[in-house]
Amino acid sequence: MNKRAGIGFYIFLVVFVFFVMFPFIWVFLTSIKPPGEIFNNFNWFTANPSLDSYENAISRRPLFRYMLNSFVVSTLTTIIAIGFASIAAYALTRLPIKFKGLILGIILAASMFPQIAIISPIYNFVSDMGLRNSYMGLVIPYITISLPLSIWILATFFKKIPWELEESAKLDGATPFQTFRKIIFPLAAPGVFTTGILVFIAAWNEYLFALTINTADSWRTVPVGISFYQSQFTIPWGDISAATVIVTIPIVILVLIFQRRIVAGLTSGSVKE
Repeated sequence: MNKRAGIGFYIFLVVFVFFVMFPFIWVFLTSIKPPGEIFNNFNWFTANPSLDSYENAISRRPLFRYMLNSFVVSTLTTIIAIGFASIAAYALTRLPIKFKGLILGIILAASMFPQIAIISPIYNFVSDMGLRNSYMGLVIPYITISLPLSIWILATFFKKIPWELEESAKLDGATPFQTFRKIIFPLAAPGVFTTGILVFIAAWNEYLFALTINTADSWRTVPVGISFYQSQFTIPWGDISAATVIVTIPIVILVLIFQRRIVAGLTSGSVKE
């Protein structure tokens, strides 16, 4: 019975992974097909694999410039958002502040506003500050989006840290900031790292603000840049698929390198001590 259950589990796992990975597999297979075969047949594999779509994706549009823009914006957003969110989460979970629940509720409510509802005031602010077609013009709205959720996630991790450690630091004369910097933050490092990865990926994939604020081609990010591969009369699906594969590789490598830290952060605090 146990053997059958194990076989059934692995069959289910294979089917589940296939359905999850199917879009990525299909995009990759499309990217190596000659353009004439993409719509002529729907075979999985091509008899004449070609890298022409990759060459076109790189040569016809400044794809690497888009990737650089996305990397800079996502990195700045992650560093700033995690810095502010860590301090705010520490204050709301470890310091004697009144109405903590109400404040966290307001923060959560702020994250529920759809992007389209806040894009007009943010666009006006960015334009008045002269930040259009710049990195900071995107970092500011991205922080607005990512900060509430980051505070909530980090607050969960900070609550799991034993209070005895903080009391010991106070007895030794440590200030609240010293306690945060030397004890709380290092212990919550897996959660901070996981939150940083989530913020980075969200900023990398954001489309609406990037489309509206940075209109110059040299300042576009990856999602917007790929959407401009299409012309007035044709959509080069091979080039778009190749560009999608290229820009996905850095994220995959990032997750694979830090997968242990990500898993540690996701499971941190799940077992009650």
